[in-house]
Amino acid sequence: MFCFVHAADIHLDSPMHKLEAYDGAPVEEFRLSTRRALENVVDLALCEKANFVLISGDLYDGDWKDYNTGLYFINQMMRLGKAGIQVFVVAGNHDAASTITRSLRMPDNVTLFAANRAETKTMEDPPVAIHGRSFATPAEKKDLSADYPDPVAGRFNIGMLHTCATGRSGHEPYAPCTPARLEQAGYQYWALGHVHEHEILCKNPFVVFPGNTQGRHIREAGPKGCALVNVTDSGEIHLAFKPTDVVRWSLISVDASGSRDPREVVSAFADQLETLISQNNAMPLAVRVEITGETRSAGELAADPDRWTGEIRAAAMETGMGRVWVEKVRFFCRLPADIDHPPSGGAMEELVSLFEDLAEDPEAREELAGELSDFCRKLPGELKQSPDGIQCNDPDWIKALLEQVRPELVGRLMRKGERS
Repeated sequence: MFCFVHAADIHLDSPMHKLEAYDGAPVEEFRLSTRRALENVVDLALCEKANFVLISGDLYDGDWKDYNTGLYFINQMMRLGKAGIQVFVVAGNHDAASTITRSLRMPDNVTLFAANRAETKTMEDPPVAIHGRSFATPAEKKDLSADYPDPVAGRFNIGMLHTCATGRSGHEPYAPCTPARLEQAGYQYWALGHVHEHEILCKNPFVVFPGNTQGRHIREAGPKGCALVNVTDSGEIHLAFKPTDVVRWSLISVDASGSRDPREVVSAFADQLETLISQNNAMPLAVRVEITGETRSAGELAADPDRWTGEIRAAAMETGMGRVWVEKVRFFCRLPADIDHPPSGGAMEELVSLFEDLAEDPEAREELAGELSDFCRKLPGELKQSPDGIQCNDPDWIKALLEQVRPELVGRLMRKGERS
């Protein structure tokens, strides 16, 4: 019997997508989170007395500013080396973008697979054959699995591959392949990387994405970690997902239906947050909050979103005792139909109708996206590349924006009309 750890997409020292721009963000805690997650991977391997560790690409996050990132990785690998644990690495698209990666000397217990062809590395104890190939360029578009070597007889065969598989939303279509092709290779386990969600594509053979080791933004919500794989003497495989993240991203969706006062919405958020904290063993949380549903409080929430965002953040500080950071609050709630529309015949009714028509008409949104394309091109890159970047040439993004802005605009205008 033997065991190994399968990790991927560590993105060591990732810049965490400009969190410095967010008011109150725990920047230092996030800055170190990818390092702490790697330490947790190493600790797991040492605790379980793993025979070897696999890292299936995107160990780094593109080109580094200096050698400190690589030196930190070397230090962690030396911890494994002292315990006699071998490490096998394939370079992913982010690693291929780094010039320092290619020049840094690795410890003797670390094997980096070549990029010009697939190759095989073997171990005698346990009797395994590990097949892998690194990315040669940051945008590898061909199926790298097509030329992997035949399995080695009498050994447990593992394939390491950084791939989008058949394609995954939010991930570049690099090194595409199909589970059927991987199955035909005759290996017992495929250690994949690139997709940041834990996913088992197949169990015979095992084809596994472990997900990334640390979430970096709201699109990487939920537990993040690696796979611990135990192989019995008869070849039976037992796989367990092991969390390694040190800060966890979560989405709290508060259904405000039926509430008559924004304070009830804040209270409902606090109740959900308390449950979330308990479910995640009181670990630090980065939370996005979305308020949904039909409620008479929608107008008041939309008319003063800054106030109610502040109220929600205050509730998070109290409930989370400083261990919860609210990244953003988004108001998607709406007034009940009987009071959502202003009296007929006025300018307000025309405005509401315009918003509704745009939101529900795909052709109109396509046309608006085309009109905004030149404006979008002129925007600074950082406004478009962040997890919530402006995508004004995307009709779906425009629809979501219209649905978010309409109740706020109507609420503000109706409130202004009441004062005048």
